[in-house]
Amino acid sequence: MTFEQSVQAAIELDAPLNERLNVIARAVRRLNADFADAVDRLVARLQDQGAGAISPAPGDPMPAFLLPDDNGKLISLASILQQGPAVITFQRGHWCPYCRLNAIGIVEAHQEIAALGGQVVAIMPERRKFAKAMKAAVGAEFPFLTDMDNGYALSLNLAIWIGAEMERLMGVAYDLPNYQGNASWFLPIPATFIVGTDGLITDRFVDPDYRRRMDIDDLIAALRRAR
Repeated sequence: MTFEQSVQAAIELDAPLNERLNVIARAVRRLNADFADAVDRLVARLQDQGAGAISPAPGDPMPAFLLPDDNGKLISLASILQQGPAVITFQRGHWCPYCRLNAIGIVEAHQEIAALGGQVVAIMPERRKFAKAMKAAVGAEFPFLTDMDNGYALSLNLAIWIGAEMERLMGVAYDLPNYQGNASWFLPIPATFIVGTDGLITDRFVDPDYRRRMDIDDLIAALRRAR
């Protein structure tokens, strides 16, 4: 199968999110082992450095934000929490197949999330037109917020430089400077925070290996605890 066919197969697979994500990871290794090895080296470096380990933890207040959504409207954390507990998820970009599948998994569970009073917000370091494209591609109704220059992610100790090797390899296919409006080659560590209406984090998933995400069943269970 081509890579896009593998991604589509992962989307259509009836399985937990991380099993579906692994379909993509296996396709990457089958089609481009050198790239997969470079990803392994990046992940090992980030893990050795403890990347993401000191981001806000359960029991901490979720730092406030005021970010533009895919329509240019400013959205605050406070306004979200007025409606119910929040699922705050950081995604790398519209170009990332793992992020696309992660967002699709949340969309698939959105009815159950809504029944629990949950509010979902996705945060990306991309310009508004790309955030809008991502939202449309996954069929989401929840907002996609733009975190320009990874400012909010940096404040949470989630932003990382991908390194010269990955910059060279990814630059063949992806124009991150155009997507983000800067040439930093910084990305957020994909992370999910569950925040109660009191503003305190009840659960989090932070993993410098972007090929893994919070499983949807775990997200739903965490949202129940946050009510």
